[in-house]
Amino acid sequence: MIQSQVQRNKYLETTIQTATPAQLLIMLCDGAIRFSRLAIEAINNNELQIVNTNLIKVQNIISEFIITIDRSSSVAEQLLKLYEYFNYRLIEANMKKSIEPIQEVLGYLVEMKETWIQANKLVNSSSAVSGIAHG
Repeated sequence: MIQSQVQRNKYLETTIQTATPAQLLIMLCDGAIRFSRLAIEAINNNELQIVNTNLIKVQNIISEFIITIDRSSSVAEQLLKLYEYFNYRLIEANMKKSIEPIQEVLGYLVEMKETWIQANKLVNSSSAVSGIAHG
């Protein structure tokens, strides 16, 4: 059991170290989505400490998005406002132990993940095409 856990951690460490920025964003979105769903489940089961723990994990991921945003990007200001709104809603959900704000943020996170997946595919396909064209 411990050996398989060590191997899994080593695999995850290697995956993270070799990931592209887009792949890292997708992984972070996956984590935020998973922790949001766990928080909703915990509210339904009246497990208040688990709600708090998972919502803080989601907020930490959103904070990572804020820290790593390219401030020179044309959409940076809108993304910052969106991320701040996410954190506001997550704090509200945590204080009120309410599912609705989490579901709202979860919907946005799922959309963001899909957007990053599509953007990553476009970048990879255009790289492959330019590699062929320049090869």
